Amino acid sequence: MTAPKQGPKVVTSEDLRATKRATITDAQVDTIEVYAGKIFTLNRDTVRFPDGSTGELHIARHPGASAVIPFLSGPLGDEPQVLMIRQYRYAVGGYIYEIPAGRLDCDETPMECAARELKEETGCTADHIEPLTSMLTTPGFTDEVIHLFMATGLTHGEPNREADEFVELVVMRLSEALEKISTGEIIDGKTALALLFAAGFKT
Repeated sequence: MTAPKQGPKVVTSEDLRATKRATITDAQVDTIEVYAGKIFTLNRDTVRFPDGSTGELHIARHPGASAVIPFLSGPLGDEPQVLMIRQYRYAVGGYIYEIPAGRLDCDETPMECAARELKEETGCTADHIEPLTSMLTTPGFTDEVIHLFMATGLTHGEPNREADEFVELVVMRLSEALEKISTGEIIDGKTALALLFAAGFKT
């Protein structure tokens, strides 16, 4: 009896965590940089598709990011509390609920980025930061990966936000945050996935 045929490789969060930034895949035939900005670069890539044909895709190259759920109380308690932020986002026309997050600096590890963003946006430092998972944001046109973490044992201090960051801190129960995902009040993808992952596997 022959073994069942295996399908194409599926990319996992472990693969994403192990992939170095700016990694070129075997599918790339050529690339031209169209635009270079503060947050991302835009490339026009010539790509060889799985069937052997070639075509052009515009890809936003991003250095990657980290996001972290700050737990104000033990995640294994009856009603764990989390520290959320309400941040102004011009692209969507107002304030949205998020967890602290930001781009990776050059030579910074995802965990170092998570700790830095936690401090900068909330003023908190953590005794323990634990990885949750890694996610693709919009793989149709960008290679951006966001690494998700949870932080416990917080010590409060002063934030150090950038000039274009307009942020309010919001304390809520994890159950309340999950309800806001259900009702559509939390619509940020990284935030929803991190909260649902933590609630499903860490609390």
